[in-house]
Amino acid sequence: MKWQGGRQSDNFQDRRGMSGGQKFAIGGIGGVIILVIGFLMGGDPGQLMEQLQNANVGAPQTEQGEVQLTEEEKQLTAFSRTVLASTEDVWTKVFKDNGLTYQTADLVVYTGGTQTEGCGVGKASYGPFYCPGDHNVYLDLSFNQELQQKFGAKGEFALAYVIAHEVGHHIQNLVGTLNKTNQMRQQMSESEYNKVSVMTELQADFYAGVWAHYVNQLSDIKIDYNDILDGMQAAEAVGDDKLQEQAQGYAVPESFTHGTSEQRARWFKKGYDTGDLKAGDTFSDRSLR
Repeated sequence: MKWQGGRQSDNFQDRRGMSGGQKFAIGGIGGVIILVIGFLMGGDPGQLMEQLQNANVGAPQTEQGEVQLTEEEKQLTAFSRTVLASTEDVWTKVFKDNGLTYQTADLVVYTGGTQTEGCGVGKASYGPFYCPGDHNVYLDLSFNQELQQKFGAKGEFALAYVIAHEVGHHIQNLVGTLNKTNQMRQQMSESEYNKVSVMTELQADFYAGVWAHYVNQLSDIKIDYNDILDGMQAAEAVGDDKLQEQAQGYAVPESFTHGTSEQRARWFKKGYDTGDLKAGDTFSDRSLR
């Protein structure tokens, strides 16, 4: 993956060195498991935050002083901003080709926790996430180490896939998908809505694949098929079945919210192979119902 020297996005907020507000008061191991499975690798934080933090309003962020970044942190920052810029270049063109206007999302880099507008207090333990309330992608860059060491997702492209997946949720927000699925959530049981959540997440994986399809042509980043394999490995590493088996020794399919390892890798690959937005209608896939 070649990205050095590429355009870095200005839609970037660095909140490292800022206090992120108070923690959630969630009792019981059940709540912890829901958060880990529900937030890891992103999604719509409002789905769980609404229920879990009605009585837990985050405190305002306060400055704690300038942070001295390591060379690795500087490198990851530059990498993340370059990847974000490439998503902007790709989606601006793809939207234009489909008669739409792309609106950019900010990438918010933080340490530990940070306040969002509409999604409560975001924590590093949730993994990267997108907040539809403020159109921001949130990322604690320490997740890159966790991605490699805990999940075994190697290569720079693994983090690029993560960022592209969260931007995929931004795409869903722009075209109204997240609003529709949020309305559906109010009319369904938890088990029924879990299937909708899986469809939503798999579509974001598909959109990450669409970005990868066009990235060489439309942006400063250059990738090869080995990078795509790294992206598929990253998608497989965070499948619900694998995460649940790691956490509790067994998987509970009816509780899946993001899709299996096989599904996540397959939909990412489908986006890469086709580059066609119309091929990403996960909500019409009978196998996901």
